[in-house]
Amino acid sequence: MGNIMIQGTTSSAGKSLVCTGLCRIFKEDGYRVYPFKSQNMSSKYFTTKEGFKISTAQALQAKAAGVSPHPNMNPILLQPTSEKGSHVIIQGKHEYTMEAVEYFNFKNTLKPMITDVFRTVEEENEIVVIEGAGSPAEINLKQNDIVNMGMAEIADAPVLLVADIDRGGVFASLYGTVMLLEECERRRIKGLIINKFRGDKTLLDPGITMIEEILNIPVIGTIPFTQLELVDEDSLIDYEKKCNISPQTEEEMEKELNKLAKVLRENMDIDFVYSLLGVKK
Repeated sequence: MGNIMIQGTTSSAGKSLVCTGLCRIFKEDGYRVYPFKSQNMSSKYFTTKEGFKISTAQALQAKAAGVSPHPNMNPILLQPTSEKGSHVIIQGKHEYTMEAVEYFNFKNTLKPMITDVFRTVEEENEIVVIEGAGSPAEINLKQNDIVNMGMAEIADAPVLLVADIDRGGVFASLYGTVMLLEECERRRIKGLIINKFRGDKTLLDPGITMIEEILNIPVIGTIPFTQLELVDEDSLIDYEKKCNISPQTEEEMEKELNKLAKVLRENMDIDFVYSLLGVKK
């Protein structure tokens, strides 16, 4: 039926949780939905029942989507071994250990594999929720990109761009990110999401109007700062969570996933998201 991609202006902007919430919403609405992130970097990982390693974020998104975690959800997992090197896990198996420069030159050879995996995922599901990494405006890393706009091109996916207002500078980060992209990449961004908002939204409205006029892209959601007991994979955590140090029960996780979906439904234009997928709700 369609693909949707979530990118962020920074790490920890909220990409993973927005993807997780959308996976749960689409599942609740009766669609066969699947999470996908071509490349993830994290010291944490989830081991599937078959023994494959994938990122914890995609494993959580699988839970939200009601499907079993699978290496197709995260074809490349980078596990840092130092400030300059990582284990390179391909389709769930430890394949290489590389320095950053070596991997930067090597990763373009993985594009055919990513494309093949994604085509399989796309054929078997109605909606694929694709997560980006870091920021698409990291212009020093854009060559041979396989996880942000490069992945959006492979999937021919519309993009929603998420920014974290809690750390300040949200309008500058949205503007700067969009304007550092190529024109063809800007056209892929169909909506903006302001995440982790605290306070009275009416005070934010003038800025929303201005950024929409400047960028000619609608703000389709202002998500309130919400404490959720869902595991983090990012080191930039916003608050301490019990689930980061001890396992959750199925019931506890389901409760939090449903809470996340409810927050997104109440604070995002989900009808607009469905319109990007070609579906009227």
